[in-house]
This record gives sequence, structure tokens and C-alpha cells, in this order.
Amino acid sequence: MNIPQELKYTKDHEWVKVEGDTAIIGVTDFAQGELGDIVYVEVETLDETLEKEEVFGTVEAVKTVSDLYMPLSGEIIEFNDSLEDEPEKVNNDPYGEGWMIKIKLSDTSEVEDLLSADEYKEVVGS
Repeated sequence: MNIPQELKYTKDHEWVKVEGDTAIIGVTDFAQGELGDIVYVEVETLDETLEKEEVFGTVEAVKTVSDLYMPLSGEIIEFNDSLEDEPEKVNNDPYGEGWMIKIKLSDTSEVEDLLSADEYKEVVGS
């Protein structure tokens, strides 16, 4: 299982890459493996400001639909449009081409509450 050291994580299986006051967010390798083949990613919250742990979208796999939760408070400034035509990128490259949203952080101190790679490994039992 791939859990890059340089990223931050949530117990809801999202990863976060913080770059200044912006963060890139996607689902982890563990999450995409549990979901199976992803057929649709829906984010209808573009340009909205959401609080930490609010739902920002959904990911639909062959047998299930899962909510996606904001790991940090902020404004959603970009959605990975390529996922509309190629949602399988989330399965094939969850930490790269399969990223989901970019947000402008409301409160950078919230980053301290995220899990390190080692802490996330404990959550998934690897």
C-alpha cells in the first residue's frame, strides 16, 4: 500500500498536500482499493467555502457511493475536471493525476490536526 511520507492524512482516508495557503486533496490508495472501480466523481461545491468535515462531494464506485469530507476549512478553488471523463485516474494514480480538489485554506493551524503518514498507517493497520 502506498502512503507517501510527505503528505498529510485524515481518518476519512483523504490525503492533503499543503502548499502555502493552498491544499490539494484526494483519496488515499487504501480508500480507492476499498471502493473498487471508481465510475464517477461529483463535486458541486466549486467556489464555495466549507468548514472542516463538511461534505464537498461524492465518489461513486461500482457497488457504493461515498461522501468526500473536507479535511480542512477553506474555499474550493479548483476541481480536477479530467475526472469527469476519466474517474479511473483515482484508482490508477490517487496521489497524482487522481487528485480531486484544491482549496484556499481558511485556517492554516488546522493542518496540525491532520495525521502523519505513520499515524495514518496505524489507522489502516499496515
